[in-house]
Amino acid sequence: MISKISAIQMASGSLVKANLMEACRLIKEAAIQGADMVVLPECFALMAMSNAEIIELAEEQGEGVIHKALKESAIENNIWIVAGSMPMKSKQKETKKVYNASLMFNNLGEVVAQYNKIHLFDVDIEGEEVYRESDTFIAGKDIVVVDTPFGRIGLSICYDLRFPMLYHEMVKQGAQIFLIPAAFTHATGEIHWEPLIRARAIENQCYVIAPAQGGYHVNGRRTYGHSMTVDYLGEIQSSHLKGNGVVTINIDLNAQEKVRNSFPVLKHNQIA
Repeated sequence: MISKISAIQMASGSLVKANLMEACRLIKEAAIQGADMVVLPECFALMAMSNAEIIELAEEQGEGVIHKALKESAIENNIWIVAGSMPMKSKQKETKKVYNASLMFNNLGEVVAQYNKIHLFDVDIEGEEVYRESDTFIAGKDIVVVDTPFGRIGLSICYDLRFPMLYHEMVKQGAQIFLIPAAFTHATGEIHWEPLIRARAIENQCYVIAPAQGGYHVNGRRTYGHSMTVDYLGEIQSSHLKGNGVVTINIDLNAQEKVRNSFPVLKHNQIA
C-alpha cells in the first residue's frame, strides 16, 4: 500500500486567525491532491512579536482556537494533521514557560501524540540575530514514535535536526518516517538545511518530510523555506522554495524494507 504525506510551507505572521485560515486552506489543497497526512511547519499559528504572545497563546490539550481549527479541518478533509509546532501549557506550576510542541491529529480530529521539542535554539548568528528559546520554552525529554496507518513515524522539530542521536534512537524504536517541521533562519538554511535533511534520511534509511517557514515575517525574521520531502535513499522527491505551498511524497514501505534488507546498514551499527 502506498500512502501520501504532504508538507506545507507558510510565511506566518502575528495574527493567529489569519494564520489558521491559511493553514486550513493549504490542508484542503493537500487533501484535494490525495494526501493522507499533512504536516504544518514550526510556528504555523503564530510568528510572535514577543515571548509574552507565545505564552498567552499556549493551549491545553483538546482546548483552544488552534485545537479547534485543526480538529475541524481533519474531520472535514478526512486527513491526518501534524501541527508542526504550537505552544502548549506545562503542568509545572513553578514556571510560566511552555512547551514548543508538535501534535498529531488523526482523521477523526483526535490528538494521538504530542512531542515536546527537546533541543532548544539558543544561539547567536553572525553576531546579529540572537535566539533564546529557553527564555520561553521548557525542553522536552521524551522521544516520540507513533504507529499510524502510513508507517511508524518519529516526531522532531527544527533544531533537533542537528542531533543525529535523536534520529538513531527513533530508528531503534522502529521509525520509518521522520517529520521535521522547521522555521530555519535564512542564514543557516542556505548552508545546512538540505545536507542535514538528506543526511538524516540516508544514515537511517528513512523518509523525511520537512515543512518549513519561508519568507519575511513582521517580527523581523527571515526564514529559509525550501520545504522538501526526501526518500529513504536521500533523494529529494519534491520541494517548495519560497512562499506558501504544498509538496507531497508517496510512501512505499515495501520498497523501503527491500532496501533496508539488501543494504542492512542499520543492522551493522556497532555503536550503541
